[in-house]
Amino acid sequence: MCGLCGAVTFAGAAPEPEVAEAMVASLRHRGPDDRGMHTWRNPEELSVFLGHTRLSILDLSQAGHQPISNENGRIWAVFNGEIYNFLSLRSELEAYGHVFKSKTDSEVLVHAYEQYGDDFVRRLDGMFAFALWDQDRERVLLARDRAGKKPLYYHADSSGCVFASEMKALFAHPGVRHTISPEAIALYFTYGYVPCPDTFYRGISQVPPASYVVVERGRVRGPFVFWELRYPIVGEERKVSESEACREVRRLLEAAVERRLLSDVPLGAFLSGGIDSSIVVGLMSRLRGRVKTFSIGFTGDKEFDETPFSRLVARHFETDHTEFVVEPKAFDLVERLLWHHDQPYGDSSAIPTFLLSKLAREHVAVALNGDGGDEVFAGYERFLGGMLSERLPKFPIRLGRALIEVLPRSWRVRREVARAHRFFLQAAKPLAERYLTWCSFFSQDFLAQLLIVPIPPGIRSSFDRCLDETANCSLLHRLLYLNFKTYLPDDLLVKMDRMSMAHALETRSPFLDTALVEYVASLPSRYKANGWTLKYILKKAFADLLPREILTRGKRGFGVPLGAWFRGELQGLVQDLLLGPSPRYAAFVRQEAVRRIHQEHQDNIRDYGAQLWVLLNFELWLRKGGESVG
Repeated sequence: MCGLCGAVTFAGAAPEPEVAEAMVASLRHRGPDDRGMHTWRNPEELSVFLGHTRLSILDLSQAGHQPISNENGRIWAVFNGEIYNFLSLRSELEAYGHVFKSKTDSEVLVHAYEQYGDDFVRRLDGMFAFALWDQDRERVLLARDRAGKKPLYYHADSSGCVFASEMKALFAHPGVRHTISPEAIALYFTYGYVPCPDTFYRGISQVPPASYVVVERGRVRGPFVFWELRYPIVGEERKVSESEACREVRRLLEAAVERRLLSDVPLGAFLSGGIDSSIVVGLMSRLRGRVKTFSIGFTGDKEFDETPFSRLVARHFETDHTEFVVEPKAFDLVERLLWHHDQPYGDSSAIPTFLLSKLAREHVAVALNGDGGDEVFAGYERFLGGMLSERLPKFPIRLGRALIEVLPRSWRVRREVARAHRFFLQAAKPLAERYLTWCSFFSQDFLAQLLIVPIPPGIRSSFDRCLDETANCSLLHRLLYLNFKTYLPDDLLVKMDRMSMAHALETRSPFLDTALVEYVASLPSRYKANGWTLKYILKKAFADLLPREILTRGKRGFGVPLGAWFRGELQGLVQDLLLGPSPRYAAFVRQEAVRRIHQEHQDNIRDYGAQLWVLLNFELWLRKGGESVG
C-alpha cells in the first residue's frame, strides 16, 4: 500500500517545491518506507507533478521506487494497491519485448499502458488507485479498482487538476479550498457518509470505482466506466446444480486467498469469528500453515463481544492468535479518526478497526480480511426484510406495528424489538424509501425535524439509480447490486482503507475477487438467500471446513456498544460537546432536537447511540477543520 498525489497545471509552473513536499509528507502514514517525486515542465502550456510514499510489500529493493517509468522515461506512474495478476501480465508484456527493471506489480502499469492504451485498465485484477502520466500525449490518467477498495480524490478547475489518495494532500495545495457543500450535510446525517463521487467539500470529487478520468488539453474528461457488476434478469440466472455451485465457489475462493498470500513481508489475518473471516483463516491455514490472527473484543455489552467465537476458530485452526479489548476510553481516538477520514464519518466500527489494525501492524505488514462476504453472498438481515416486506399483505404489517406500539418502553430499546419496530414502520413504503430508512441514521421525517439547512431533493438518488438499473432482476439481486454500489465502497471499504493505512498496514479482501464476485452474481437468488438462511451456498460449500458453532451462529455486525457507553462512561463527552452552551453544529442542526435525542437515550426510550456518534463526529469536525459553507 502507498499514498499518491500530484497536480496538472494547464498553464504555468508545477507546484512550488514546498507545496509538493507538503502534499507528499501528508501521506507518509500510508507509505513510511520510501518517498519520491517526478516533475515535468513546459511552462507555456503544461506542467505535471507526481508524488508518492511507499509501503514496501513486493520487491523491497530500491528498484521498486516510485514514481516509476517505462524504458524510455516517457510514461510515469504512481500507484497504490496490489495487482494480483501482475505476473501473468508481465510475462505477456515481456513476450511483446517490454523490459522490466523491478519485480513489482507497479511497473506493469506503465508497460501495459504503452502496449494497450487506456484499455489496459480492464486487464488489471486487483485493488488499486493510480495516476499515469503520458509525456508524449501530455495527458494524465487517474483510475480506481472495481470495488473501490483504494481511494482517489481530485479537484479540477480552469487552472488544472490536483489529485491524491486522501483529501489532506489536496488541502496542502493552495489552489484547493475547504468549502463545505451544503447538500453534503443532509446526506451525511442520512448515510453517515457522502455518496461517491461527491464529498463534504465543494469542488472535490472521487474517481468512482471501476472508472478512470483523463486530464488533457486543458480539461478533465470522464469518468469512463471500465467494468460493471452484472446481475441476470429474472429467468436468465446461471443453470447449475447446488453441488456444482458449491465446488466452483470453493475453487474460486481458494484461488482468491492464494493470490493474496504473495508478499515479501509478514502476513496474517483479521478474525472476528464470523463465517467470512473464519473461512479466510481456514483456507490460509491449509495453504500456508500456522497463521497469525487478530481479534477485538468490547467491554460494556456482551452482545458486541465476539472474542469467544474468534477464540474457537483460532483453536480449531491452531493459529497464533492475539486479542485486544476495546474500552470506552477508546473515544479519545475520535479526533485522530477524523484526521484520517478528512471529513465526518458515521460508522463507529472505525474505532475497533483502527485498534485492530494497530494491533496487527505490531506483528505483520499485510492482513487478509472477510470484507465483501455479506455483499457478495447476501449476509445482511435487511435483505430478508426487503423480500419479506414485498410479500406481506397490508393487514399483518398494520397489526405488527400496533402490537409493538403497546409494548412497554423498556422493551422497545431491545435490539430484536427495535428491529421489528423499524421493519413494520417502513414495510408498506416504496422499496427505495423503505430500504434507505433501514440503512440510514436518521429517517427523512426525522431529518426534517433535525436540520436547519435544506434537505436536497435528490437525497435518495444513488439508491433510486441502482434500483432502476436492475429493474428486471430479482428483488434480492437488486438489493445486492445497490449494496455493492453504495454501502460497500462508501462505508466499509473507506473504513478499512483509512484505519489500516493509519498504521501502514495493507489489508486484502479475497471475497471481493473479481472472478468470485462475477460468478456468484450469476447464480440464482435462492443460492444466496434460501428461506431464512442467508449465505446459503457459501455455508454449504465450506460446511466441512468450519466448526458447527460458527456455521449456525446468527449474524452479528462489527459494531460498538455505543448505547451502553453513552449511558455510562461517555455521558460527560456528550454533555461537553453536544449539550454545551455554544456548539458549532447549531448553525446546521436544531439544538432542541439533539437534546431530545439525548434525553430519550438516557431514559431508555430509544437507543440513539449511533445517532449521537454521528452528531459527535460532526461537531468535532466543525471544531477541528470545518470551514464556511459554500
